[in-house]
Amino acid sequence: MEPFPYPPDVMKPNWMEARKQLQLASTPSFAVYHDFKFSDEVAASGITFVNQIVADSAKLHKPVHYDHGNGIAPSDVDGDGLIDLFFTNQIGSNGLWKNVGGGKFKDITTPNIALGNKVCVAASFADTDNDGDPDLFVSTVRDGNHFFENDGQGRFTDRTKQAGLGHQGHSSAGVFFDYDRDGLLDLFVCNVGVYTKPDQRGEGGYHLGVDDAFAGHLKPEERNERSLLYHNLGGNRFKEVSAAMELNDVSWTGDASPIDPNGDSWPDLYVTNMQGPDEFYENVNGKRFERRTAERFPKTSWGAMGIKSLDYNNDGLMDLFVTDMHSDMSEAQGPNQEKLKSMMRWPESMVGEKAASVFGNTFFQGRADGAFDEISDRLGTENYWPWGLSVGDLNADGWNDVFITASMNFPFRYGVNSVLLNNQGQSFLDTEFILGVEPRRDERTAKPWFTLDPTGDDKDHGLVKDHSLTKPVEVWAALGSRSSAIFDLENDGDLDIVTNEFGDGPMVLVSNLTAKHTVQSLRITLQGSQSNRDGLGAIVKVHTTNSKTYTKVHDGVTGYLSHGVLPLYFGLGDTKATQVEVLWPSGVRQQVGTPNTQKLHIVEPQVVDD
Repeated sequence: MEPFPYPPDVMKPNWMEARKQLQLASTPSFAVYHDFKFSDEVAASGITFVNQIVADSAKLHKPVHYDHGNGIAPSDVDGDGLIDLFFTNQIGSNGLWKNVGGGKFKDITTPNIALGNKVCVAASFADTDNDGDPDLFVSTVRDGNHFFENDGQGRFTDRTKQAGLGHQGHSSAGVFFDYDRDGLLDLFVCNVGVYTKPDQRGEGGYHLGVDDAFAGHLKPEERNERSLLYHNLGGNRFKEVSAAMELNDVSWTGDASPIDPNGDSWPDLYVTNMQGPDEFYENVNGKRFERRTAERFPKTSWGAMGIKSLDYNNDGLMDLFVTDMHSDMSEAQGPNQEKLKSMMRWPESMVGEKAASVFGNTFFQGRADGAFDEISDRLGTENYWPWGLSVGDLNADGWNDVFITASMNFPFRYGVNSVLLNNQGQSFLDTEFILGVEPRRDERTAKPWFTLDPTGDDKDHGLVKDHSLTKPVEVWAALGSRSSAIFDLENDGDLDIVTNEFGDGPMVLVSNLTAKHTVQSLRITLQGSQSNRDGLGAIVKVHTTNSKTYTKVHDGVTGYLSHGVLPLYFGLGDTKATQVEVLWPSGVRQQVGTPNTQKLHIVEPQVVDD
């Protein structure tokens, strides 16, 4: 097999060692824990799932939304106290992997949830019938979304038809939240827009992409698809109510998050837009939604992907981090420019009024009046080719950190995943090389992507037709991650990271923090009674011995294209918890003392009306 003449930077990036040395040289100024490491333990984990991609992202490469990848949904599906993982796939089977303890997993995928004949995108776990176990929603491209009911043992039955959730479109993330606070989780399904041909399928059965997918927003009458809001009627039956609730979102939406900036306890919705400005819809007492983007946000990212709400500076106000990948596609940027915003080379006919958007990641700091200030450059949260983000206190010091998946794969150069350690609410520190996340295991940054036969069916392929080749050619491509989940994989008291790669197996990044430090942390699980069983939407505050207060919202947003139910992990640094305060979605306020424990299960009290 002949080697393909490919830019050497894809095979072994020559700038990575220099970046590593720069990060290592920056550590004397750090005021936060950084002397621990992650190691990729995928082989030891037993997880053999491999993300398989459509040919439109490989041999037939075209700029189409298939390259946005797939989700990874974490939840304890069988009630054994260990977090299991569901990986979605494009070609071939999805995978449900049971956590059997000790950092190891077992494949328990059944044919029904495998959906091996469909291109799947996102996965979401949530207890939709309040019976104490997480049910499963999976989105697909044009072949119908699916809903599965959990029997409590991690076995799932297809209830799509009964649930009314089988919409056929270009669906993406499914976001569970209780918009009317009736104790039942509702569902917002993000629909991207038409990016496939009406009646042509490629190898493996996928719908062939259109050649001008990234200009689809310029043809709204032909290409736009409305995202859908489903009201939970009980008994795992849903009714589509977008029009009735005046939630008319027809942007190119891949993901969304519930937030409540005005603090009225009615969950609002921030909706990302891959090809235009984002939108914010304010919930009016559970009766309707009003578009209030301009009133809350100064500008938004133009090509947003991932989103996560967090309190980055521990002021009790929730902030919002949005990653923007598409803006980075308007120009090629060298490794030394990755912390800069895009110059946006596309014309205004493509992107609209340039002054109205931010061309890069946005970080919105929450204000007491319910509006936000955009401070991404001040905090150092820009990176290159970002997809999703997951949030967790990786060094257990009481400050929320961020992991961002990145890279574009074929035919682009390698892009690093980012680990941003929170510098005590002042900025975020680039630490992916310091913590061992980059370079990847065995410094592997590329892999064979596809093979071409220059004397056969592929003789007219653009990569070989002018090279006078006579033997099959193996084409390599840079690796890249898409979605991630942060959780305590081994139940050892620190947080680990698992990714769903694009066209490759996952990374299982296990932390050795507890081996290096005595970690003070508190892991909280919630059980609603009047509220939904998961307690999604609850605000949890942990008060400590040194008068600090840490705030988290239990929103179920675990990563890009991913929704799950995880314990709320509070790193405590060198202090201890004294009291936990919970504001439940029902409006009930509860205070709980904290015995000398690292785990706390809080049950919402029943309140009887007089």
